[in-house]
Amino acid sequence: MTRICYMVVATLPSDEARDRYVSWLEDGHVDQVIAGGAHTAMIVKLEPDPAGRPRVMTQYIFSTRELFDRYVAEHAPALRAEGLRLFGPQTGVSMHREIGEIV
Repeated sequence: MTRICYMVVATLPSDEARDRYVSWLEDGHVDQVIAGGAHTAMIVKLEPDPAGRPRVMTQYIFSTRELFDRYVAEHAPALRAEGLRLFGPQTGVSMHREIGEIV
């Protein structure tokens, strides 16, 4: 059984934007991803990028690839749409996603 680590790194234009983003994650977004199939999640304030912009990584662990694939198909579209509406490129936020197998 292969566990999946799904990571989203947000680069934000200011500390204020970072704080709003973290509050949004804590106030329900992370719980919705867990309800969609992840079994754990972690929010990490990363070191700033080379330009000094704050970054936040959210890491989710899925017990199987099947659970992750189901999350992507059934839950992610609505959650991503909300994230883009609140923290899309128009707000100066950029997102980067990584997916990997846990060994």
